[in-house]
Amino acid sequence: MTFSLVARCAGTGRFAVAVASSSPAVAARCAHVRSGIGAVTTQNVTDPRLGPRALDLMALGASAPQTAAVLAATAPHAAYRQFTMIDAEGRTAAYSGARTLGIHGEARGRDVVSAGNLLAHSGVPWEIVAAFEESAGRDLGDRMLLAMTAGLAAGGEAGPIRSAGLLIAGEADWPIADLRVDWDDAPIAALERLWRVWQPQMEHYVTRALNPSEAPSFGVAGDSGAGA
Repeated sequence: MTFSLVARCAGTGRFAVAVASSSPAVAARCAHVRSGIGAVTTQNVTDPRLGPRALDLMALGASAPQTAAVLAATAPHAAYRQFTMIDAEGRTAAYSGARTLGIHGEARGRDVVSAGNLLAHSGVPWEIVAAFEESAGRDLGDRMLLAMTAGLAAGGEAGPIRSAGLLIAGEADWPIADLRVDWDDAPIAALERLWRVWQPQMEHYVTRALNPSEAPSFGVAGDSGAGA
């Protein structure tokens, strides 16, 4: 039903989540990031409450492995849950409960962890991680989309995917990228097109929030200064 990755850029300290699914609006339920803290997915039979809870635990000082162990031991219906996470030190964790659907798998690499369920084959997460690692030095958003495209090319889910999302946490208190394709025949390709529109503007929108007088105009009709 879902394949995903969470990752950290060691150079910038930014975090990202990318996720795709046959279900609609996957990122609304499964993707969670917090500046300076980490990134989390909660998927399979999803409990969206686990994402904020995991980030809260990491904010209190728990590592990603410690946080995953707490959730696996205490979350309601943990056998149905699958989750991944990365913390501020780049430590990763993944958990797939005994009731995880279909062919499922997990893979970890440097500053990245991937997992999926109802996969075409169990190697899909490894292809995702390999593509992320091979793109070292590129922009974090670019790396996430390259990795998701590799996962799709490796077989992705057993059935067609319909939704995808990308979240990035930067230095601001909110996600600096929160892009979603909620129902499409090729959602990862559509997500990449959204990213190409958003990426050149992303930092300017942060400036608009924090220091509007320094923000450039994008030529919005009737606006000679900073726009919306």
